[in-house]
Amino acid sequence: MNKPIMIGGIIAALGIAGGVAVGSYQSSEEGPRYADIVSVDPIVQTTDSPREVCKNVTVTHQRPVEDDHRIAGTAIGAIVGGVVGNQFGGGSGKKIMTAAGAVGGGVAGNQVQERMQQGDTYQTTEKRCSTVNDSKDETVGYDVRYRYDGEVHEAKLDDKPDSDRVLMRDGQPQWDGDTQSS
Repeated sequence: MNKPIMIGGIIAALGIAGGVAVGSYQSSEEGPRYADIVSVDPIVQTTDSPREVCKNVTVTHQRPVEDDHRIAGTAIGAIVGGVVGNQFGGGSGKKIMTAAGAVGGGVAGNQVQERMQQGDTYQTTEKRCSTVNDSKDETVGYDVRYRYDGEVHEAKLDDKPDSDRVLMRDGQPQWDGDTQSS
């Protein structure tokens, strides 16, 4: 065989073997790849829960009026006013003072009875209820941003990552897989 061809073949074989050795050394040197987690923000949902709140309150009631026209107060006031008016004047003046006293006493008696009826109250305790809403914030997931090969990506997760980086396999994060803190 020709010596230069043989030398060339040996050199080629050694080059291929060396390239394979270097390639496998480099790929075994690389190991698993990870993406750095840039931020983790909770997704919060607010729910309102209605509930009934009851309390006892004191309520003031006015008693029912038995004498709507206040006849008793008018009559008593007129009698008292007439008696007082009769004490003044003489002759026909006495009659005018008696009549004037009766009219004035009747008006005064009517007003006195009205104030008394308005003040005639009683109190009861009543149960009053109303609906109030209790608000509750609940974390329902997490918005996660991670950097891989110089680009920032986003993911929505149910659970908070337990590390500051995530294992990547075929360019995809392995959220349920191995993670390591750096």
